[in-house]
Amino acid sequence: MKTPASIPPYALPILFFGLVILTGAFLLHSDISLTDAPISWMDALFTATSATCVTGLSVVDTGTHFSRFGQTVILGLLQVGGLGIMTFTGLAFYLWRRHVSLSDRIAVGQSLLHDPAFHLGKFLIRIVLWTFTIEAAGALLLFLQAPQSFTPFSALFHSVSAFCNAGFSLYSDSLCAWRGDIGINLVIMLLIVLGGIGFSVLVELQECISNKCRRRLNNQGRKLSWYAQVVVKTTLFLILFGWIAIYSAEFVGFHGNMSPKEALLSSLFQSITCRTAGFNTVDINHMTNVSLLIMMVLMFIGGAPGSCAGGIKVTTFRALTAFVHSQFKGRRQTVMGRFALNSESVNKALILLVFATGIIAFATLLLTISEGGDVPHPETRDLFLDLFFETVSAFGTVGLSTGITPKLSMAGKGIITALMFIGRLGPIVFLVAIQSFQEELYYDWPEENMLIG
Repeated sequence: MKTPASIPPYALPILFFGLVILTGAFLLHSDISLTDAPISWMDALFTATSATCVTGLSVVDTGTHFSRFGQTVILGLLQVGGLGIMTFTGLAFYLWRRHVSLSDRIAVGQSLLHDPAFHLGKFLIRIVLWTFTIEAAGALLLFLQAPQSFTPFSALFHSVSAFCNAGFSLYSDSLCAWRGDIGINLVIMLLIVLGGIGFSVLVELQECISNKCRRRLNNQGRKLSWYAQVVVKTTLFLILFGWIAIYSAEFVGFHGNMSPKEALLSSLFQSITCRTAGFNTVDINHMTNVSLLIMMVLMFIGGAPGSCAGGIKVTTFRALTAFVHSQFKGRRQTVMGRFALNSESVNKALILLVFATGIIAFATLLLTISEGGDVPHPETRDLFLDLFFETVSAFGTVGLSTGITPKLSMAGKGIITALMFIGRLGPIVFLVAIQSFQEELYYDWPEENMLIG
């Protein structure tokens, strides 16, 4: 029998995520969590997984189907999932033992920071304090702007859901009622961005801002690191690209029943929420196919490492674009700004791309079989895009949907549940787990050329 010390560090988040999901499913299935109609064990498991993995996909209406106790359970799952089980585990080890083994320290560090050399205890305490402070400030701003709609509990629920990039809402139409409200939109968008850029970048931004006065006094101060600059610049680029692209696909020459202000605001909101947040201020099912494809690209990329967001991460996207650019330039190195990526980072980015693409393709195939594999194509013309969108949303832990989620079969819900779990842990854990089983070779194979392309 294995002792706890013999459990590999990368297996800890898998075990704890699984335990939290099962506990949440049991609580959500109980009568005290429901307002009236019972839900199946699969729906309870689906909801618990979606909340813990901060995805936001729902098979039942959160605001009407669950009681205040059930909504509180979901809120707790969102918070635990957003901070990450590894964060809570590392903090518990630190407070209990005042010491964490080197392997645990490295494991937690790889999931939170680009550099594992850091002081675990102080950093984790800082994460918790930062998170609760930002969420409390967001809840207060929501309550002050719309106290009739955002009660104290509702404001806190939506603030936590936004910062954790979850997208769970107590309203059946998400945030469509506030489509033209600049204040509500800005608060939610800011919470989403702050929760999606990574805790280490948040800390650096705070230090950079606080040092402005010092730079004015003695011309000194800390600037953002190369890593933080890559995250911030790539994040801003993707937000701007998504804003322009979605606006062009949806509203250029035709605003429908929206004013130009609402069209611009809705486009910006959807570009930001695709960073794995899952809220929406427009009906996703009525958007153009071009917009859905653009949103799938953004959902696939996701947010930054060590954040509440999912996807392959903005650093992976930036590494891949730099690699392609270097190949066109004929460079031996993959250059990003003033540094070149080492071969290990480039290889991880390529492997992660193949891993994510393969998982999404396989899950889409399974969903196509389970949700209409025996139905002729003319009768399911729109189904494939809906399933593909749902798959990317689940893997990227986004939570946006064209409305097909409640209609999924039992097998379909099981596939999406597994996909949310893999998507939340995949970029952080599964790649490390696969590589940890490989033994380092101390010899080279003879090389040979092959005709490619």
